[in-house]
Amino acid sequence: MTPPHVLVTGGTGMLGRRVVPRLRAAGCEVRVLSRHSHDPEPGVEFVVGDLNTGEGIDAAVAGIDTIVHCAGAQKGDDAKTQRLVEAARQAGKPHLVFISVVGADRVPVAGFGRLAFAYFASKRAAELVVVNSDLPWTTLRATQFHDLVLIISKALAKLPVAPVPAGFRFRPVDADAVADRLVELALGEPAGLVPDISGPREYLLVDLFREYLRAAGRRKPVLPIWIGGRTARAIRAGANRPAVANPGIQADRTWEEFLAEAVSAGQTVATPGSSRQRQAGRSETL
Repeated sequence: MTPPHVLVTGGTGMLGRRVVPRLRAAGCEVRVLSRHSHDPEPGVEFVVGDLNTGEGIDAAVAGIDTIVHCAGAQKGDDAKTQRLVEAARQAGKPHLVFISVVGADRVPVAGFGRLAFAYFASKRAAELVVVNSDLPWTTLRATQFHDLVLIISKALAKLPVAPVPAGFRFRPVDADAVADRLVELALGEPAGLVPDISGPREYLLVDLFREYLRAAGRRKPVLPIWIGGRTARAIRAGANRPAVANPGIQADRTWEEFLAEAVSAGQTVATPGSSRQRQAGRSETL
């Protein structure tokens, strides 16, 4: 049997670099679309192209059976996806597997949300391109990756006082689990919109940050701040998390387990424990 030929967009990014070796392990011939040239790797072909301009996309999709579309940005995902779709239509209509975000269809992006949560609107616009693409398709929505929460936590920890939106809850997920699921979907039949994937626990954002500080052995004044507007209300109401009635897939790895491995070896990693929610608007030092 001829091994499937799979194109991964964003194959060098946070998620794509996890997807590529898994596809190889599954016996796929893998092609990676990248804006920059890369040294060759066994079983992986790199093709230079740019979804912003369409340059190189026709060559990237030629002879491909499945596209795992991991490339994304804060804005413009719909235009990039449209260029990919147009090229794919001319290349035999491969199965398009798209990664989106939980709440893409439920989080209104306005006011404060245009700065902090623009990717919800961007992903939703790209979802609609996929739905109307005339290609066989599968879309998986995931919650925020542990890696992203860690990046945000490190940035907050550099400030004299860390301002953290009060009442915001997240269910972060391990990127490796998302990669496993994407590969499973890529090897299967087109399935449309599949159940969400999220982490095993729900946290207040301020508690995610506190757990990072504990794991890193740091102390930092924390100032929970109340944010108004439609986007913030939707986040506090749970629009960014899987619906209670339809929770989808819950990966095993917790934020605390991720931190235990992610924090550098020279830092103290505290025993994971639940954090008490504190009154919004009060400055606290850990």
